[in-house]
Amino acid sequence: MAKLTYKIVEHDGGWAYKVGSTYSETFPTHQDALRAAEIASAEQQIAGATDGIQYEDSEGVWHDELADGRDRPQTEVSD
Repeated sequence: MAKLTYKIVEHDGGWAYKVGSTYSETFPTHQDALRAAEIASAEQQIAGATDGIQYEDSEGVWHDELADGRDRPQTEVSD
């Protein structure tokens, strides 16, 4: 199972949360960014519907797969 960490960081003159190399929008306070990260982290764990997906890989080859909507990552918020 994948694990995602939402890290609270200073960003663009305010605060944001970062997952991997991706930043959220910028929030005016640390507390606002922390609360947004907690909400996003909780929503990330909610199961969805199992459905077919299509994607193109880096070599231009298309793939069809069945994405299991119950396969959700484990998440945490790091402050």
